[in-house]
Amino acid sequence: MKVLFLLLLSPLQGVGAGRREEDFRFCGDRNQTQGSSVIYEDGPAAISIENTAQALIIRRPFSPNRRNSYYKYSLPPTLGRYRFCIYWFECNRTLRLVYGKQSIPLGGDPSSSIPRGQESQETARTTAYIFNVSYVIKGGKNTSLDAKAEYFFPASPESVPVWEQDVEQQLSTLEQLIAQPLAAAPAATEQQRLRRKLGELQRMLAKVELEGQNQTFGEATVHATVLRVQPSQAPQHLTFASQREESGEVQGFTVDLPSSLFMMGKEREEVVEHRVLLMDISRQTMFQDENSSHVLGDKVVSISLVDTVVANLSDPVVLTFFHEQLPRNVTPLCVFWQEDSSASSGSWDSYGCTTVTGSSQTECRCNHLTYFAVLMVSSPEITTVHRNYLSIITYVGCLISALASICTIFFLYFRSKQRDQITSMHIHMNLLVAIFLLDITFLISEHLAASSEAICRAGGLFLHFSLLSCLTWMGIEGYNLYRLVIEVFNAYHDHLLLKLCLVGWGFPFLCVMLIFLAGWTNYGPFSVPIYESIDGRSTSATICWITSPLIHNIVNLGFFSLVFLFNSVMLGAMVREILRQNKKGHKLKHVLALLGLSILLGIPWALIFFSFTSGVFCLVSLYIFTIINSLQGFLIFLWYWTMVLQARKSPDSQSSSDSAKLQPSSS
Repeated sequence: MKVLFLLLLSPLQGVGAGRREEDFRFCGDRNQTQGSSVIYEDGPAAISIENTAQALIIRRPFSPNRRNSYYKYSLPPTLGRYRFCIYWFECNRTLRLVYGKQSIPLGGDPSSSIPRGQESQETARTTAYIFNVSYVIKGGKNTSLDAKAEYFFPASPESVPVWEQDVEQQLSTLEQLIAQPLAAAPAATEQQRLRRKLGELQRMLAKVELEGQNQTFGEATVHATVLRVQPSQAPQHLTFASQREESGEVQGFTVDLPSSLFMMGKEREEVVEHRVLLMDISRQTMFQDENSSHVLGDKVVSISLVDTVVANLSDPVVLTFFHEQLPRNVTPLCVFWQEDSSASSGSWDSYGCTTVTGSSQTECRCNHLTYFAVLMVSSPEITTVHRNYLSIITYVGCLISALASICTIFFLYFRSKQRDQITSMHIHMNLLVAIFLLDITFLISEHLAASSEAICRAGGLFLHFSLLSCLTWMGIEGYNLYRLVIEVFNAYHDHLLLKLCLVGWGFPFLCVMLIFLAGWTNYGPFSVPIYESIDGRSTSATICWITSPLIHNIVNLGFFSLVFLFNSVMLGAMVREILRQNKKGHKLKHVLALLGLSILLGIPWALIFFSFTSGVFCLVSLYIFTIINSLQGFLIFLWYWTMVLQARKSPDSQSSSDSAKLQPSSS
């Protein structure tokens, strides 16, 4: 994306008054015996002064404008001995020559620039010495040198300039690396290598020679803007804006830098200018965390202040992303990249940043400078308050359900002794055992996640086994309903209960073993992301469960869909049979029988499909689903004792009707 960063506010460009001390000074005497000039051109990584009778030649590696030009200035026509000094100012990268009473800013006058190859052919130059030579480096002592015709002063590595061509070459190399397919090395190692290249680019941008107050580099994936800001007595905030685009998830962004950012080094005299680096990266390749988090539009924006660590700002940096309306099940979250010193990767963190969302823009307010982005967090559209209520209902309901299941199992075991009642009672008992195991395993699952990984894998496997067992026995309840209502009542099957137990417990055991043998990492800690909509923090709850969402969707949702479809057909057949009999005086019994059968058959579990909706309907369905299914064992307990009391009060409780045979008094 081509980005044009515009400087909207410019009051910070005023230069403080007063002459600053030079960082380097060279002085000497020159005998001018004929008309001569000053030639100023590029040189190696050093400042050099060469004297001839025809010209004073000055070279330095800090070309302010073009590397393929040199500059020529005329000297006073009067012959004689002249005292001259050369001053180098590191703050604004300028070189000045004072020759007698004449002051010449070297390279500062474009009219003195002559393109390479077009300079006039000079005659052979006659060497001439410079006398009374002395030089001084800032902070050092004045040093005298012997008379010579040429002097070299090597530049420190920190002072070696960076040209625009160097930055463009580094940008091109980085973009080629990003575009390449992943190598055989681990992804984290590749990301670390790319971020190291990105760091090298930032160090180059910190020293690049600028033609003006700001300059933009790059054309494709990585865009960089450098801005020089002169400190002033009353700093003001600074605003950048990107060029708007119609295509892409992110259509543009703005950056607002507070005035307090430019006051951090105000008291230090050596701070003569601020240099702000702004990088726009349109690929998330270098910033992939372990959770494979999705960044809005793959857009990562870096903001930094050269040679200054910015944190705990009193006024936040405001970064606004413009985009189309986001899906309702996704919530934007402002984050920054946190490098992990103990590993080769990193992670996204929201500490110090707040998110202000709108219909077509997301505003990030952060108290520090680094790499920023907007994460797309899956949101169930449930506030923190509702999430806490649902958690309390789930844990309390599971505990009550587990206790009620045990009580009902004992009552069922000691109540029925007749052969035609044993099969139905034992099916109920096995379902209650499965519900008990599911409730207990779920209650301790989150605690097991904090223990060793092996224990958590075992806990996740057993939780999955309990869930599949519960679904299987609900399916067997549907088959039992079919056997009692549609088949002949007194039909007898050899070893029916044994066969049902082999299916009810053997099928779930076979499924979890196959999944475990296919990959032992299919079970283990599983993080469920939770978006806290009140304070804007992103948290997650970890349980021991299936680590592969694909296995969960295929095995659990697919198997439940089959059980629900079969049991719905069986319940419909039961309703048809009751309506066919339509015996007067049995309406309450029939209603209670159907309510209990729907719970036994797991019909309320179908409410989970409504969680894929949104808004108030989704919230209401989740509350109903949580209450009914966490209390499933307790509701079966209530249904059992209600039917027992109804049977005791009814004089024809021993009737041979189909509905009566399903009640606890006779089944």
